[in-house]
Amino acid sequence: MNEAIPQLLSHDEPSLDAAFATLAEEVRGETPALTTSEAQENFRLHWLGRKQGRLKLISEAWLKSAPPEAKKALGIRFNQLKQQIEAALEAPASASEKSTVQGIDITLPGTLRAPGIPHPLLKTMHEIVGVFHHLGYSTNLGPQVESDFYNFEALNFPPNHPARDTQDTLVIASQQSRPSRDRLLMRTHTSPVQIRTMIAQAPPIRIVIPGKVHRNDAADATHSPIFHQVEGLCVDNNITFSDLKGTLDHAMKALFGSSVKTRFFPSFFPFTEPSADVQISCIFCGGKGCRKCKNSGWIELLGCGLVDPAVFAFAAEKQPAYDPKKISGFAFGMGVERIAMMKYGVSEIGQFYAGDMRFLNQFA
Repeated sequence: MNEAIPQLLSHDEPSLDAAFATLAEEVRGETPALTTSEAQENFRLHWLGRKQGRLKLISEAWLKSAPPEAKKALGIRFNQLKQQIEAALEAPASASEKSTVQGIDITLPGTLRAPGIPHPLLKTMHEIVGVFHHLGYSTNLGPQVESDFYNFEALNFPPNHPARDTQDTLVIASQQSRPSRDRLLMRTHTSPVQIRTMIAQAPPIRIVIPGKVHRNDAADATHSPIFHQVEGLCVDNNITFSDLKGTLDHAMKALFGSSVKTRFFPSFFPFTEPSADVQISCIFCGGKGCRKCKNSGWIELLGCGLVDPAVFAFAAEKQPAYDPKKISGFAFGMGVERIAMMKYGVSEIGQFYAGDMRFLNQFA
């Protein structure tokens, strides 16, 4: 039951302050007990009940009998008391909310916001890199703007070498005043990362190098001035061509299925000797012969070879461990777009770069 309402004997300022201070002290004394919803509801009815609430009784007992000149001061103090009571009721709710926020278990996994699907080129690149990660290779990256030394000279492309002409190089402007080996260009392959890694790290090395490359190629159904490569390098003692064949045969089976066969044909690359082109049995006709494999049953896919001793000699200038008489290695490189076109049946390389959502939605 509500306690009796004390009498207000005077309406001067000190008397009003004393009377409302007593009531405020009552509110503060009851506030710590508001730990349950039942206690909060009882407190609300006790002070704010519409029929028998303590504030209603105080209003009837004090405000109605107060002289007109005292009603303003009494009303101000009455509203302040009411605000104190409402604040006491809100405090447990805000404390509970704060406790909930502070009580989040940070050991639980967070909410992952998926930005979308991987682009088919990135998906293919990650698949290729993943195959070699399972073989113990690590990933190395390098700059897209390279010097002539790393892009050509250190890879056994001497000045005026005819193989430079086949690269269709995009050269950075205003480089004429620099020595030829220091002139900057857009890298034409990811091979510069091989020589950079050997200069920085002693053998053994097993790396895979994904990245974007640039050539001054006219765009058509199968060519683009910007495309992607994945190269690999393995250097250690007693690395042979058989190791290279076994590695690439496993990789092709992992990418295209266990029924795929591989074969190697002699070729030429300045930075490998001997060099080979790798063909796989046609994944569309199973090697029987079709339009896509030009009825040969085979599709040429990548190049490879044993690292040329001349490349080791360039690395040995700064890293003596690359003595071509003591170590050996192999390298390989493949175009990501070519593999993606085969895996997904894409006939135009430009579709990968056009940003056409009708095309990209097929991979969702």
